[in-house]
Amino acid sequence: MFLARLPPRGRRLTSSPWSSLLPSCAIHTSSSLDKDSAGRYKVTVNRTRPLTYEMSFRPDDIMHKKGFNSFNTAQLENTFLTKEEIGQDLPHKMFLEDVFIRRFMYGTWPEALESTVLVKRQHNLIRIAAIINPRMRTQFVYFLIGYTEELLSFWLKCPVRVELQVAEKEDVVYKYI
Repeated sequence: MFLARLPPRGRRLTSSPWSSLLPSCAIHTSSSLDKDSAGRYKVTVNRTRPLTYEMSFRPDDIMHKKGFNSFNTAQLENTFLTKEEIGQDLPHKMFLEDVFIRRFMYGTWPEALESTVLVKRQHNLIRIAAIINPRMRTQFVYFLIGYTEELLSFWLKCPVRVELQVAEKEDVVYKYI
């Protein structure tokens, strides 16, 4: 009933002299596009793009399959309001420290890291896990481990442990898409 009373297309509802100068409003509708593409890697034609284990999961599967990497035990129960007294960091400060740790690792270990750097916090201890290539000399690796642990422990005011594994670039690839 209501649609039958509308004027034909091209005609205005009002007939004032100013109505031709005003912009006309229209409603555009289309079907929703439920395509999630964030965090997904595009499949190549000949499947030559390498993916690591961390990259292979879809964003909605990360919590179920990689949740163990994101446990944070630095903030204990009932300590949020008393952080200043017991010396715990604020959440944004911990985030900035993690960003600093990752950048420091990529700068200290140039062309040696084969995967992403995992930062795990357990109470007062920070554990840094990474995979390096085997072409580095053993003495140089031990020096860089000590250098990294000492400087980060001094700057972050808590013990830092670097846990490294050695693997070739081909061994880090989980699958090709």
